[in-house]
Amino acid sequence: MGSITLNNVDKVYDNGFHAVNQLSLEVAEGEFLVLVGPSGCGKSTALRMIAGLETISGGEMVIGGRVVNDLDPKDRDIAMVFQSYALYPHLSVRDNIAFSLELAGTSKSERDARADTVIKQVGLDGFETRFPSELSGGMIKRAGLARALALDPDILFLDEPTSGLDPIGAAEFDDLIGTLQKTLGLTVFMVTHDLDSLYSICDRIAALADGKVI
Repeated sequence: MGSITLNNVDKVYDNGFHAVNQLSLEVAEGEFLVLVGPSGCGKSTALRMIAGLETISGGEMVIGGRVVNDLDPKDRDIAMVFQSYALYPHLSVRDNIAFSLELAGTSKSERDARADTVIKQVGLDGFETRFPSELSGGMIKRAGLARALALDPDILFLDEPTSGLDPIGAAEFDDLIGTLQKTLGLTVFMVTHDLDSLYSICDRIAALADGKVI
C-alpha cells in the first residue's frame, strides 16, 4: 500500500535550525503529489525524512498504514531518485540496475528480467551496455529512474529530478514519470521548484514555506 500520512512532523538540527515545523500532509495511494517551495524551505528535508534518510525530531510518519519513524529505508517499500542520480561510472546501464537488485537479494534470473522490463519502460532500449559517460543528461536520468523502478516500490520519491535539463528535456522526463505513474499505479512524491510541465500530469500540488504547508 502506497499511502503516506505525516502528523506534526518536526526536524530540528543540532544547531537549533527548525527545518520542518509541525508538518502534516496526506498522500493517497496512487496519487501524484508535487511539493514545491523556495530554496531552503524544507521540502527536500521532508522528502528525505519520509524516505528514511533523515531522522525526525518529533511527530509521526505513516506509510501504508505502518508507523515508520524508526524503520530503515529498505523496510519502507519505497524507492528514491536522487537529483545527482549517483550511477556507478564503471558499470553499464544494465549493470547499474542489476546491482541495486543484487543488493536487495534478488536472484540473477529475476534481476535480468526486471532490468529488461524497466529499460523498456524508460525508453533506454539499445543503450543497455552504455556506460554513464556515454549517455546524455536525459538518458542518465532515465537510467536512474529505471534503477529505482526495478525495486518494484509502492512509492517513488523524486528530488528535483529534472535539474540540469533544458526545458524540452525536462518536459519529456516529466511526461515519462506521469505515464509510468498511471501505468504502474505508483504513489509519486516529487520535490521540485519547476512546475512548468507538471500541471497536466500531477494530481495535487502542495506548497511549503518555513517548513510548513501553506
